[in-house]
Amino acid sequence: MRPTRRVVDLDALCENYLFARSVHGGRALAVVKADAYGHGALACARALESVADGLAVAFLDEAVALCEGGICSPILILEGVFSPAELRVAVNLGLWLVIHHDEQIRMLEKSGPVPAGVNVWLKIDSGMRRAGFAPEEASRAYDRLMQTGKVRSITLMTHFACADEPDDPMTRRQIECFDRATAALPGPRSLCNSAGLLWWPEARKDWGRPGIMLYGAEPGGRSVPELRPVMTFESRIFAVRTLEAGDSLGYGASYTAPSRKRIGLVCAGYADGYPQSAPNGTPVAVDGQRTVLLGRVSMDMLTVDLTDLPDADVGSTVELWGRTIRVNVVAAAAGRSVYELLCGTKRAPVEHRSDRTAGKQSRTTPSALSSGLAGRAAERIASG
Repeated sequence: MRPTRRVVDLDALCENYLFARSVHGGRALAVVKADAYGHGALACARALESVADGLAVAFLDEAVALCEGGICSPILILEGVFSPAELRVAVNLGLWLVIHHDEQIRMLEKSGPVPAGVNVWLKIDSGMRRAGFAPEEASRAYDRLMQTGKVRSITLMTHFACADEPDDPMTRRQIECFDRATAALPGPRSLCNSAGLLWWPEARKDWGRPGIMLYGAEPGGRSVPELRPVMTFESRIFAVRTLEAGDSLGYGASYTAPSRKRIGLVCAGYADGYPQSAPNGTPVAVDGQRTVLLGRVSMDMLTVDLTDLPDADVGSTVELWGRTIRVNVVAAAAGRSVYELLCGTKRAPVEHRSDRTAGKQSRTTPSALSSGLAGRAAERIASG
């Protein structure tokens, strides 16, 4: 089997969640959307269920996959539902719903009885201008929801645009806008994503929504030593070559050896999620020792400098990012977002590890699992 893989440390994931919740001070939903940022949503949700106050996903199919996988924790759908049929599924599963525009309220108004009531998170647009009710519409939307008689509780929420830039005044303006818009409304509040939770203490209300920090990546690239890397993206050397002075390497001949160089071919490339834009000199680790990338990243392979690593050879382990090489460092070198890197590794199989399960490991390809569950969800929605 091709040795490129993602190794996910579920214990580190849980520790990062507990750190996030302790900083926030209130309850916190663990965000596991986008296949848990490329880490395997179901395995991550199962690990987090023992410590988290609840989970959050982007859309209904992601929630259905977790429910069908045995997850019983509260699950919030951040985009809400897109149709009355989806609303029926969500209600039947007891999912929590974000409501951020009038049509979603109309769906609830026109739906059948909801004996147990829906836990709604009412989203206010405090300045991001992407989703949510305008501040002056917050009270009207709140009243309409309560008048349906189908709502069990309402949590008031907003989302920050620039929280990962602590010197940008926009976050403070958003907090003030949200507070003014909701001052007369009862119920818990939720403002903080990962960056808001870390760097805006005045935004730490009743519920936090940590996402990227759970996976050991620092929002905005600022160092947070308490966070443990969760994913190790690794492969192996499968061939060794020698470049003489003046030899060029790879597509575009983007690297020319200034002297004799020993290089290793690694079976990982941009189709596996390693950024094609990573330049010469991007850090990697071979058998735990730091070295650098040389030449352009190809679709299925890349090349690393072994000149100063005489013991490295065919079969040596290559860490593309993980504990030795932080993913933020690779993202910065490549001029890419850390979110893109973590979410883009779907071709590589994932192996989940936890000392809590006595060293048991699971190896799967989450995309295949998710597509099967999502297909069954679609069938159920279509059938009403």
